[in-house]
Order: sequence, then structure tokens, then C-alpha cells
Amino acid sequence: MPQLSSSEALILGAILALVLLVAWRLLRRKPERVRADTADVLTPGSAPAARNTLLVDAPPVVVSPPAAELLGGVAEVVAAAVTSAEAAGDGDDLTRIKGLGPKIATLLRSLGVTRFDQIAAWGEADIARIDPQLGAFQGRIARDNWVEQAGYLAAGDVAGFEARFGKV
Repeated sequence: MPQLSSSEALILGAILALVLLVAWRLLRRKPERVRADTADVLTPGSAPAARNTLLVDAPPVVVSPPAAELLGGVAEVVAAAVTSAEAAGDGDDLTRIKGLGPKIATLLRSLGVTRFDQIAAWGEADIARIDPQLGAFQGRIARDNWVEQAGYLAAGDVAGFEARFGKV
């Protein structure tokens, strides 16, 4: 082993001491804590979270005539559904149907479905057309008997609905 001069030994010792000091500081560092006085939306009495309005309040889609030709008549069906929805005002509270929550209700409203009588009138072709558009909720129409439930609610037969499906 080669002999170190005193100046080299001093430099090597200083480097070693510096490395040990840095390692000791890193190992002793405490994790940063979130201050308890910082309010967030879960803190009682705080303001509600800001609403994501990008898609919720977006203006309706307008289909141009060339696009309507490409869609093969679907635009007319959508336009008729939107027109009938606008004529009906806000429509019914679709969440009264068991298995149909607020997210699906919003999705159905974007498809022009706003009333119980619309759902009650669905046939196999309508269900086959709408079901794939429900994304993660696909299959709920048949599984939860939406058409039958909507029939009771459209007719105003709350007693019949509750006898068959439980409380509204």
C-alpha cells in the first residue's frame, strides 16, 4: 500500500468527515408534516370544493349538415330527443329508479332521456342502442329493470312500484 503524505491524509480525512456529516444529516431528517391549521374541503366549516364546470356546463353539441350525413340519420334522432327534452322542461328525477344514480342520470340527460315515459317506452332495439353508451354502467338497464320501474313511475303508481321494488 502506498504511503500517504500528511497533506493527502488531511484531505482524505476531511472528505471522509464531510461524507459522514452529510449521511448523518440525511438519516436524521424528519419528514415534513402537513400543518394542522391548513384548511381543506374536508375540514368542518370550510367552503365546498370548486365545481368542475368544464364538461358539466359545456354548451350542447351542434351537428353540422355534413356530419349529419356521415352519422346516417342519428343526428335527427338526437335533435328530436333534445327538442322533446327541452319542451318537457327539466324532466323527471331519474334517480328515483333503483340502480340509476346521478352519474347515469346526467349521462342519460346528455343522450336526451329526461322522463320516465321515455324509458318505459324502450324496446329491445332502444336498449341495444343506449346500453353501449353507458360505458362502465353497461348492462344496468336489464339487470335493474329500468323499463319496468319507469313504467310504474311514469304512470304515477308509487304503491305498485314500492310493492315490486321497495321504497322510492
